[in-house]
Amino acid sequence: MTDTPHFPLSAVVGADDLKLALCLTAIDPKIGGVLIEGPRGMAKSTLARGLADLLASGQFVTLPLGATEERLVGTLDLDAALSEGRAQFSPGVLAKADGGVLYVDEVNLLPDHLVDLLLDVAASGTNLVERDGISHRHSAKFVLIGTMNPEEGELRPQLLDRFGLNVALGGHTAPAERGQIIRRRLDFDSDPHGFCAEWESRQQALRERCQQARSTLTSIALDDDALAQITERCFAAGVDGLRADLVWLRAARAHAAWRGVGAIAVEDIDAVAEFALRHRRREPTPPASQQQQSHASQQPNPDSGQGQWGEMPAQALPVGARREVPSWPKKP
Repeated sequence: MTDTPHFPLSAVVGADDLKLALCLTAIDPKIGGVLIEGPRGMAKSTLARGLADLLASGQFVTLPLGATEERLVGTLDLDAALSEGRAQFSPGVLAKADGGVLYVDEVNLLPDHLVDLLLDVAASGTNLVERDGISHRHSAKFVLIGTMNPEEGELRPQLLDRFGLNVALGGHTAPAERGQIIRRRLDFDSDPHGFCAEWESRQQALRERCQQARSTLTSIALDDDALAQITERCFAAGVDGLRADLVWLRAARAHAAWRGVGAIAVEDIDAVAEFALRHRRREPTPPASQQQQSHASQQPNPDSGQGQWGEMPAQALPVGARREVPSWPKKP
């Protein structure tokens, strides 16, 4: 093996929510991928690359920063079409990602015209390239993984909703865990092949668990009782559209398969609730009386010394609730 291996997902310290979301996506790619939010230095790309090893294809393709439209969708050689009577297609990122993972770093900074193309292809599973009356169509079914730092800008609502699950990583890590993360990273950098060999048994156990869950997934019913609970909670959360209901139900079924049980339980519904709702939940509008009180509280106090431009408290970044993830492989 000549290529440098990727850091194994089983060796990642912490980030249990994200590891669970990635495993559920590997079990059922129809969930729709994962949007990973968090500040710089949280190993978002390392975790995202770990998903490829859990998929059947193992394909992991990155959309480079500053990519052109042709780099994304591919190109048609018109000269070949005229001389040979057929369109010669040079595949782009979408063709290479078919059946695997399409990874977009800083997805919130993606130009609008590329966002529109991604939306079309993600919805149809097909990429159509047309030029001067000549066209080429190919399959483009992939798991979309995006990372973003919310401090650098928001994501367009249409693309935000396209991600099945959303996980936020907190930036404050306990000293003991930080030390463990750094130690494993240093060990990997000094000997990538040796490090991966050391973790191979745990990584293989994780692959086999995902494979077993995939094989039993369709035997678990998307039952009406689970759907009723989910639709009621989506309604209470004020989410727009119906994608949240479908994603939540699929994710709950994948979680049941992950646990190795034959039916969706309340435990499965609760375990994935924040993943499905975090980026779709609407903040309730306070009553008019509360709005008036809030407005009054923001008026300058002549005795405060702050004047009209007094400081306002900074808003905290909402972070998804953490939960226990069963049976993660641990290094002894």
